[in-house]
Amino acid sequence: MNASTLVQKLWNYCNVLRDDGMSYGDYVEQLTYLLFLKMADERAQPPFNLDGRQASIIPAAWAWPSLLARDGDELFDHYRHALEALGQQKGTLGLIFGKAQNKFQDPAKLRRLVVDLIDAENWTALGVDVKGDAYEGLLEKNAQDTKSGAGQYFTPRPLIQAMVDCIAPKPAEKVCDPACGTGGFLFTAFNHIVTHHPNLTREQKRFQKEQAYTGYELVQATARVCAMNLLLHGIGSEKHVPVKVMDALTADPGERYEVVLANPPFGKKSSTQIEGADGRRGTEKDVIERDDFWATTSNKQLNFVQHIKTLLATHGRAAVVLPDNVLFEGGAGETIRRKLLHECELHTLLRLPTGLFYAQGVKANVLFFDKKPASETPWTKRLWIYDLRTNKHFTLKINPLRREDLDEFVRLYQPANRHERTPTWNAENPQGRWRAYDHAELVARDKASLDIFWLRDETLADSDKLPPPEVIAQEIVDDLEAALEQFRLIAGDLAAQA
Repeated sequence: MNASTLVQKLWNYCNVLRDDGMSYGDYVEQLTYLLFLKMADERAQPPFNLDGRQASIIPAAWAWPSLLARDGDELFDHYRHALEALGQQKGTLGLIFGKAQNKFQDPAKLRRLVVDLIDAENWTALGVDVKGDAYEGLLEKNAQDTKSGAGQYFTPRPLIQAMVDCIAPKPAEKVCDPACGTGGFLFTAFNHIVTHHPNLTREQKRFQKEQAYTGYELVQATARVCAMNLLLHGIGSEKHVPVKVMDALTADPGERYEVVLANPPFGKKSSTQIEGADGRRGTEKDVIERDDFWATTSNKQLNFVQHIKTLLATHGRAAVVLPDNVLFEGGAGETIRRKLLHECELHTLLRLPTGLFYAQGVKANVLFFDKKPASETPWTKRLWIYDLRTNKHFTLKINPLRREDLDEFVRLYQPANRHERTPTWNAENPQGRWRAYDHAELVARDKASLDIFWLRDETLADSDKLPPPEVIAQEIVDDLEAALEQFRLIAGDLAAQA
């Protein structure tokens, strides 16, 4: 069975359950619980457990056979008690089943999902690409349900793939996502290594499975889905899941990583204000002292930039999706940009088009930077910018972003040797999308703004090149949403100062 067939099979049943009032998100959660129980049972059986010495992590009273042996109201009650009991366990079980609830309304429909859909497949024997892609397919469908808000945890997979292709993680490197959502960056990094290094040793494979990847996620329900997604993609095990449920910004975890890939949450101020090395304190009650931060700000994205700088090992590499305000905001924003240019090598900026994210009104970029040792002279010598925004029009359904739309950027990025770059912009080719700015030019700009663009917008000069009306309408909505979010931030700051 291929992934698309499996997705369709599972998704068709979701449409049946929606008649009972179960949402897409609820359905994915229930699948997560049941898949975990089924796979734990499979791995305790031959051929995966030949000598029988590897006991299942699931207590026998709540294991998969206990569900198969029941029907009707008895199954219904047993499933509810199983979720409660497993949610009280520590470690992996607590992560997967914490605060779990039975969302089924009809025992017959629960029985059908258990017997006809999940038990009918040998999930452990399915290829990682099949079961991983199948679960990803469900998550993407869930993200498309805009009412659920699940889209905020879903970064477009073509963008993730291009970012990972540029960063090119290596087998011995540790990879972290401090706002991991459903785990897309982590398993894509894993897939990149497995694809480009097909002859990994047994020790390297064990490192990839159990030590190489760490994700932090604030929301329990999202963390459990992430854990299942990673498990289905071959990362972790029933006894070791590399996802930590916590607010990554609260403290320096002490661990350092060679690679950080992230798309921190957009549009919301942090619930706590950070105190940085500048000594400034906010007006909110929960102030977190972070001596490793360059500046104090309640802007969550700016705090994530500082936190990622801390997480990186010396010479470690980061690729981070960030909204436009990080490029031009004054105050702490200017301080952080100047520090980033000096203490790190901020070498690449990808300006993203609108219409990529399920959250409306997002104008975003990808910043690529390396952490460097202390130096009196700035590490950033030249910032290369690729403009994928001007004269580009994407929508989530009609014209979605594809990986090939980023082919030119990845090629020009030169992942194998980024010091051999050449610009496509020059006087003879003013519409070239790839050009560089020296450090002196950047720091001389007002507030060291990195909100730089140079391309001529063809739609302003030629009405025949206007995009379709639905695209124009969506871009207007995006602009208004982005402006509204900025006003919310300003209003919040004013209220805090009152």
